[in-house]
Amino acid sequence: SLEHNLDLLDRFGRFREFGLPLLAGLSRKSMLGRITGRENADQRVAASVAGAVLAAERGADILRVHDVAETVDAVKVIHALRANRKPS
Repeated sequence: SLEHNLDLLDRFGRFREFGLPLLAGLSRKSMLGRITGRENADQRVAASVAGAVLAAERGADILRVHDVAETVDAVKVIHALRANRKPS
């Protein structure tokens, strides 16, 4: 269900304790359509990229995506922002 998927994503980082690579495959999934109201999977690019970035932030080692260039760009931005972060 949508609720279960959101719960799994929320707790995604906890799977790191198993010591295995984590794969996330949210790209264009129906759960994203339920959240955004976009029935056509081709219209879920932004939601897919957002989900991939969140999964990467939560510890995903592998991202299964349809929109590779868009996802790579988003992850590069996140990495650059992190690298430039100054201590508070």
